[in-house]
Parts: sequence; structure tokens; C-alpha cells
Amino acid sequence: MRLTHFGHSCVLAELNDTTVLFDPGNFSHGFEGITGLDAVMITHQHPDHVDVARLPALVENNPGAALYCDPQTATQLGDTWTPVRAGDEFDVGGIHVTGSGGMHATIHPELPTIDNTVYLLGDAENPARLMHPGDSLYVPDVEVDVLALPAAAPWLKIWEAIDYLRAVAPRVAVPIHQAIIANEATGIFYGRYSEMAAERTEFRVMPEENSIEV
Repeated sequence: MRLTHFGHSCVLAELNDTTVLFDPGNFSHGFEGITGLDAVMITHQHPDHVDVARLPALVENNPGAALYCDPQTATQLGDTWTPVRAGDEFDVGGIHVTGSGGMHATIHPELPTIDNTVYLLGDAENPARLMHPGDSLYVPDVEVDVLALPAAAPWLKIWEAIDYLRAVAPRVAVPIHQAIIANEATGIFYGRYSEMAAERTEFRVMPEENSIEV
């Protein structure tokens, strides 16, 4: 599997001759010129995960892409977007997709909780070759090969992220959702995740706008 990071939570996944772009938000960059996508998947409605200003051009440049998002975002984006709920399953090219989770992590008890769809991408051998949890700490009941790990967020303490990383215990974890902290501060977070992950987990940082094989 090849992964390309376009900043924050925007990740391009290439698996089984199928290409999926996650969460093209307003903190992300470099995804604007992508073509040939098989699908665009959005976890939730917050602008750092879906940039409504740049999204139409992305969709126009990828007329063959299937469009998926959480139910609340689907009502905002229109009928061309398919809502994905927890328990939904479908195929995109050579990938089998499972919708999971369902709710955004709590930012503050006084703020309303919104939809957040977790996406598991897999195949017949492994239903979770990649998991993108959006803004949640959802732990699936299947073994995850590669986890896109939220690294820093208004709803997240570092000890929560460490415990989440250990609970999922993927083969590889790659950090996302780091645009809210200065570049100089990422080492504080990445160092802890690398040192304190489960023994089987390799923690790898994705250079922005560059690809890695996992």
C-alpha cells in the first residue's frame, strides 16, 4: 500500500489498484491537482476535514470518483454524496470498505456531538489494511494493519492518543491531524508515540506531499 500525506488529515491511499483520498480539508495542501481517483471519503463536516471551497474543483477533476461521507455532511454536500454509517459495507474497485464508529470525539460536554464515520479499507485477506478514524478514538474488533493516528487535537490528550495507539496495536501507525501544532512541536508528540507504542507497532512519519510504502 502506498500512502501520500497532503497535510493534516488528508491522505491518499493506493491499494489493490484503487485510489482513495481522505478528508481534503482547509489545513491540507497539494491535493488540488489530483486526478484519477476512485473515491473521495470524508469522515465529518469540520472544515479541516472538508474544504467546501476547494472540494468542487476536486470532484470536477475526478468525474469517475465515488463520493462518500458521514450522514450529516451528506445533507450539506448534496445528493451526489453517499452517506456512510457504522456497519455499512461496500466495494470500491479492488477495496472493500467498512463504515465504523459513528460519532466525533467529545470536544466539550456543552458542544453538540456530530457524526464521524471511521473508514476501514481492506480485502478478502484483511478487512482493515488501513483505518482512518477521522476525529475519533474508535477501536475496531478486527486487527488493523495501518492506522492513521490523530496526533494532536482540541479533543485529545497525549495519554489518550498513546492508549488508543496501544489498544489498536497496528503493524504501522502514521500520524495525521497535526496542523494545529507548530512544526517545531511535532517531535514532542511523535517521540512519545514512537517510544510508547505497542512492541509490534512501527511508528512512521509521512513527509508531506510525498509517498511511503507500508
